[in-house]
Amino acid sequence: MKRIEKLEMKGICKSFIAVKANQDVDLTIEKGDILGLLGENGAGKTTLMNILYGLYLPDKGEILKNGIPLKLRNPKDSMGAGVGMIHQHFMLVQKHSVLENIALGYKDAPFLFPQKYVRKRILEFSKKFGLEVAPDKKIWELSAGEQQRVEILKALLRNADLLIMDEPTSVLTPQEAEDLFAILRRMSSEGHSVILISHKLDEIVSICNRVMVMRKGCVSGAADIKDVTKVDLARMMIGREISSSYPKKDLEPGKPVLEVKNLSVDSDQGLPIVANLSFTIRQNEILGIAGVSGNGQREMVEALTGLRKAVNGTVLLQKEDITNKSARRVHNLGITHVPEERIKFGTVANLQLFENSVLKQHHRAPFSHRMLMNYPLIRKHASSLVEQYHVDAASINTPVKNLSGGNIQKLILGREITAEPSLLIAAHPSYGLDVGAAEYIRKELIVCRDKGGAVLLVSEDLEELFQVCDRIAVMFEGRFMGIVDPSNCNVDDIGLMMAGSVELGPGE
Repeated sequence: MKRIEKLEMKGICKSFIAVKANQDVDLTIEKGDILGLLGENGAGKTTLMNILYGLYLPDKGEILKNGIPLKLRNPKDSMGAGVGMIHQHFMLVQKHSVLENIALGYKDAPFLFPQKYVRKRILEFSKKFGLEVAPDKKIWELSAGEQQRVEILKALLRNADLLIMDEPTSVLTPQEAEDLFAILRRMSSEGHSVILISHKLDEIVSICNRVMVMRKGCVSGAADIKDVTKVDLARMMIGREISSSYPKKDLEPGKPVLEVKNLSVDSDQGLPIVANLSFTIRQNEILGIAGVSGNGQREMVEALTGLRKAVNGTVLLQKEDITNKSARRVHNLGITHVPEERIKFGTVANLQLFENSVLKQHHRAPFSHRMLMNYPLIRKHASSLVEQYHVDAASINTPVKNLSGGNIQKLILGREITAEPSLLIAAHPSYGLDVGAAEYIRKELIVCRDKGGAVLLVSEDLEELFQVCDRIAVMFEGRFMGIVDPSNCNVDDIGLMMAGSVELGPGE
């Protein structure tokens, strides 16, 4: 198979009923390029990459490899043409070893003794690209960064010349992200090309040599990275400049809102995942929780919001014991929740947008009276949320399952923030949002704090935590490695704690 010297997408169009996801999009990437692909939610980036990977067929346009038209009807065709894709959530079998995962579907493996051949190839490519992994380790034993290396190896061993990477650093520590960038630079030097989908402008500027920006299904700009700034890129994405910092009122923390004492929680497998956690959140304060996904953040939040039983410990909301109370009771007492799994816990997919806009409040005034729903008011409320939080939907009668993930996220955020809670628990609230929407969400969190509320913000985006939090707690293996003032520490300090290398103590 001839290597990709130049790949072109010309005049690509794709519509879904009345929505034009791609309109006459042109994309060119050459050997050794690292191309950053930026755009707001719904800008058409994912649709374009799904077309390139063979998951969608374009309505119009063509794809050329080295000037020769390609017909990509499915991912097998794309892989055969030298295009590989690493999804945001890794496609690996957790109970299988690295070697077994790479061998699955690997057509070049011989019939006899395939393990020996695959092991040899893994070691060759590991050495060539700096992708150190242990072939015999089970996937569940690996860190997120190591699992990502397995995915890269899988693609390279299948002769991928062009690698599409969707939000590749979302589950990595800062050190793992730097390791990934070193790997991508090495791949580029060996003649491989990379398309990097990311919402993090710093990443695009530091690793890419070219960038393409999409807005509303069209290309709004393309340039060499040396010719543009982050401000330029943001302006291309959303049509205006974004804030690099967010002003907060200089307020002293008020009375304790949430007090957690010696909280212990088990995982879905019945194993300890949160161990003797204690902390306090006060009025006029945003407490951030940093950490790589899978270190107990989700289970802790579920225990605080009534979605999971605590094994031990006490949770007090404004001095009232809410330990192991139901989710409805917790909400009625003043805790609102933006869940990590938004579709599973935050919405009912088959209900319409206006119905989802009052979930958890539908049984209370003013939205209902004596078991009768006030639908005109509910519709007015939903329309206000759609306008205020820029939810892109055909109408408030649209079923939520037809919205993009980013727009579902905006709807839930609006619903939870407008309830004016005593405590807002937000798990990854800006995850998957474009820079403009993320900026809006962060400002809303600060408004909630400045009005006397308390906010618990769980995020893997360190830039976000540093921008909005008054304190940051770093979580590793179910405990806090330290609680720090973001004005007195740096990203490297947080990264070391996220990796479990440094422990500063409870910090309370």
